Amino acid sequence: MLARRPVSSLSLLVLAAFAVGCGNYTRMAPDARASLQRTLTGPEAEQYLRVSGNVTPFFGDGSKRLLTPYAPDDVRLLDDSKGKPINPGAVERTLPAGTKLRITKVEFPTAWVVAERVLYTPRTWPWVYLAEDGKPDAPPLVLVLPPNLEQPNDFRAEVEKYLTPQNPKAQLEALAPPVRDAVKEKRLVANMSADAVRMAWGPPELVRRTLEGTAKNEEWTYPGGRRKAFISDGRLARAEEAGASVLP
Repeated sequence: MLARRPVSSLSLLVLAAFAVGCGNYTRMAPDARASLQRTLTGPEAEQYLRVSGNVTPFFGDGSKRLLTPYAPDDVRLLDDSKGKPINPGAVERTLPAGTKLRITKVEFPTAWVVAERVLYTPRTWPWVYLAEDGKPDAPPLVLVLPPNLEQPNDFRAEVEKYLTPQNPKAQLEALAPPVRDAVKEKRLVANMSADAVRMAWGPPELVRRTLEGTAKNEEWTYPGGRRKAFISDGRLARAEEAGASVLP
């Protein structure tokens, strides 16, 4: 067994200097961050996926996996030197809505945290670490939240887009079998409800609402603009990916 090497004082000084240079990327007060950490990893740790998610590599950090409701081509978390979004990697597997998870850590991008994170990651964003039920030895799943969430309620609202403390089993079982299968596989089928679209493809980045006669229409645009879903009176009318229909 290899002995653990002690960290030298010089190494700690270098890391501390680097942390100071990184700056602080969170505006939430320290006591609010601590309260969220205690609550979300304590009494509210047990959660279920509200939407089906893709598991992909976590950019340059091989010890973790990214959990995202979006296709890798649509992930907008990290840019290259030319400002072009970086694809995190191919989908390794899909976790269907209703998968049981546990929040193990909530990590805010303080200067020290940013300095310790792998460079080739979205290291200036808040991370929520998740463990899949029944897989204690699997790499942690990381849900990346938007930066600059100043208030605890804003942070919770973001978490609740993807996770719920209530088991959605009854909601899923109420869906018609073809729709339920589509949700699990992150596919869309014509005439599925808006809620089922959200469970399959995740929350849209932009919603444009219009009226056409008595019909209430919504155009859902996903990150990057490549995917769009068109809802009419609460039902999916059509969906596009890079301009082409994705409905069977």
